Amino acid sequence: MPHFVVDCSQGILQIHDEESIITRLHRVANSSGLFEESDIKVRVHPYETYAVGGEREDFIHTFAWIMQGRSIEQRAALSKAIVSELAAMFPLLPRIAVNIAEFERATYFNRAML
Repeated sequence: MPHFVVDCSQGILQIHDEESIITRLHRVANSSGLFEESDIKVRVHPYETYAVGGEREDFIHTFAWIMQGRSIEQRAALSKAIVSELAAMFPLLPRIAVNIAEFERATYFNRAML
């Protein structure tokens, strides 16, 4: 925890590869001070087939899932930092977005908790 899953069009990987996206988003998440570095997980899912507004337009959308307990201000700052980093990486890409959802502490469970 946390998980950052980047959905994107395949075409953006001609500008920056998956590894560079993962590295830079990991750095943004870590620099937020909200997470232990060893807990941060980042994945990239490129799509060859997609539609955006009924058209074939490049995009990046980051879905973040974090443990509950951060303030709205902290989550908003994290969202802005992610979009800012991606906008710097892809200055000509107009469709960059992020949303942050929270895991409920009471219902979250992983193998280490067995």
